[in-house]
Amino acid sequence: MPRGRGRVNPRGPRAYFRAATTLAPGREEPTIGGARTSFERVTIRVSIDGQLVDPQQARVSVLDRGFLYGDSVFETLRTYAGSPFALGEHLERLEESARRVLIRLPVEQRALSEEVRAAIAAAGNPESFARVMVTRGVGELGLDPGSARDPLRVIIVAPLVPPDPRQYAEGVPVITYRAQRIGEATGSEGAKVGNYLTAVLAMREARAAGAVEALILGSDGCILEGSTSNVFFVRGRTLVTPPLASGILAGITRAHVLSIAAELGLETELATVRKDDLEALDECFISSSIREILPVVRIDDCTIGSGAPG
Repeated sequence: MPRGRGRVNPRGPRAYFRAATTLAPGREEPTIGGARTSFERVTIRVSIDGQLVDPQQARVSVLDRGFLYGDSVFETLRTYAGSPFALGEHLERLEESARRVLIRLPVEQRALSEEVRAAIAAAGNPESFARVMVTRGVGELGLDPGSARDPLRVIIVAPLVPPDPRQYAEGVPVITYRAQRIGEATGSEGAKVGNYLTAVLAMREARAAGAVEALILGSDGCILEGSTSNVFFVRGRTLVTPPLASGILAGITRAHVLSIAAELGLETELATVRKDDLEALDECFISSSIREILPVVRIDDCTIGSGAPG
């Protein structure tokens, strides 16, 4: 499982996970296509309903339901060698999230894909991350969603700032956080929605504890996912991760990890892990589009395995 990290591979988590199973601990500074990454000249660009604007000129109505109520869905993705990774998969998930919360996508995926690529190209960064958001739009004050008829789409592109390389070499601490997630036990369960208050409060507690992520505990005491990540555990030779049926986000990187694990012949189990069972684990890591695969060496006061990645 994660054993440090080599060069940033422009083919994304698939190639990275292969390397992670064979590389010894240690990681060089981030590189892109063999060249050192420079963030000296970077740009933030915004696209609103298909129109590119500078961030200082970007305007959204204060009556927009995304602003008022977090009534929106979104995706976050990154580039490799300047190209957005798994863009089609992200837009598929965006559309599914919108379907679950009954927001109509204002344009087809193909058009939205072109807008994302145009915003990334306009930013001109060595590497970028992009946030793609669709709100229900402007409506009358009040909770009735029927008053909003024109969904708004916003794309924000900014320079990618990867995690500290030492986090991959040394691993990171995380905490557990008991909370009921937004949309839990509703038709919107599993949607990536704009209301991130639970995640914000969880991350505030994590930072106060000197941790980099908060793992959400369900009402049964099982670890479900991170505030902005999916979680994997290793027991012996088995890779364990919570099933989608537990209401977790269908992570894009999570899906790639499971696919690659199958190709490598690794045994996988879709199951939750209780906080009481942490001492029996050999390894743990979190996955997300920006952090890729990040080894976890401590959860609350419990050291995972040997206390080092791999």
